[in-house]
Amino acid sequence: MTADHDSMPEIALDWVRAGKGVALATVIETWGSAPRPVGSQLVISGEAEIMGSVSGGCVEGAVVAEALDALEDGTPRVLTYGVSDDDAFAVGLACGGTIRVMVEPVGVGQGFPVEMLEALVAARAARRATVCAVNTETWERRLIGAGPDALIAEADAARHADRSGFAGAWFLGVHNPPLRMVVVGAVHIAQPLLQMARVAGYDATLVDPREAFAADARFPGETILRDWPDEALRGLGVDARTAVVTLTHDPKLDDPAIRVALASECFYLGCLGSTRTHAKRLDRLGAEGVSAEALARIHAPVGADIGAKSPAEIAVSILAQITERLRRPATRPGVAASAA
Repeated sequence: MTADHDSMPEIALDWVRAGKGVALATVIETWGSAPRPVGSQLVISGEAEIMGSVSGGCVEGAVVAEALDALEDGTPRVLTYGVSDDDAFAVGLACGGTIRVMVEPVGVGQGFPVEMLEALVAARAARRATVCAVNTETWERRLIGAGPDALIAEADAARHADRSGFAGAWFLGVHNPPLRMVVVGAVHIAQPLLQMARVAGYDATLVDPREAFAADARFPGETILRDWPDEALRGLGVDARTAVVTLTHDPKLDDPAIRVALASECFYLGCLGSTRTHAKRLDRLGAEGVSAEALARIHAPVGADIGAKSPAEIAVSILAQITERLRRPATRPGVAASAA
C-alpha cells in the first residue's frame, strides 16, 4: 500500500473525478537545507483543500494562493521561495534554504491534462516505473516509460537514481513503484525486520507456510502469506523495486524462493546462514543449473558486517545493506565488474 504522502497523483485524480478544481504543486529545485526533497508534491483543490507538502508548512499558504490563481487563468507557473532560518527551525531544520515550486492546474488551459493524469495513475497502479516530463518553458508534457523517447537516457538515469530533477528545460518527475520487502521465514529476526522495513517505507510481506511460525499473535498487524515461498513470490511479481530476504535455514523453503528471486529483477537478495551454510547452498543451486553469475547476486551471510548479535541488531544490519544496494546501485554484486 502506498503511503498517503506518496499518493498525490491518485488524490488529485480522485478530486478531479469528484468535480473539484485541482492544481498540483511540485518541488522542482532546492538549495540549502530545504524542508522537502525535489519531487515532493502538494495537491490543492478549488476550495483550498490541501493534501501533501512542498515545504513542511513554510510556504504552503503562498503556494495555495498561486494555485487558486492558476485554476482561474489556466497558466502553470514556477515560483521561488526563500525559507528563513526561523521558518526552517519550526519544521525541524537547523537552517533555511531556497525552493522552486512548479504549480500546474489540472485540465485547465496549459495545465496538466486529465488524460495524462489518468495514464500516470494507471502506470503507478501497475507498478510501471514512469517519468513525468514537463518542459517548464513551453509546458509540453509527456510520460516516459520503457519505450523510445528523446529523453530516455536521462529518464532512465533518473529512475535508477530514484531522483527527480532537470534535463535542460525538462523537469523529470520520477514515479517509481513503491518499495517492497519480502521476508521468507517467520523467525525471530523477522519480527524486528518487518517493523523496521515499514518505518523505512517498504511494503513488507512475510512468507511462511508453517502456521505455527507464521501466527498472527507472533506478527500482529503484518501482511502474512502462508503459501510456499516460490508460489508466493511469483504471485507478488517480484520486480526491480523489491528486496527479498530468506531466513529459514531450511533448503525446502529458502531454495525455491532464491531461485524465483534470482530469475527476477529484484535489487537485493539476502540469505541468512554462515559462510559454510552458504557454500552448501551454492553447491545445491549450482547443481540445479543456476549460473555462477546469478549466484553472485546473493548476499550471504546476510546483512552489513557490523558485528550484530541480537535479532534487532541483525535486522538493522540487513536493512543497512538493503539501503546501500538501493541507494548505491553501483555497489551491487556484478555491477562494478560489468562496468569495468
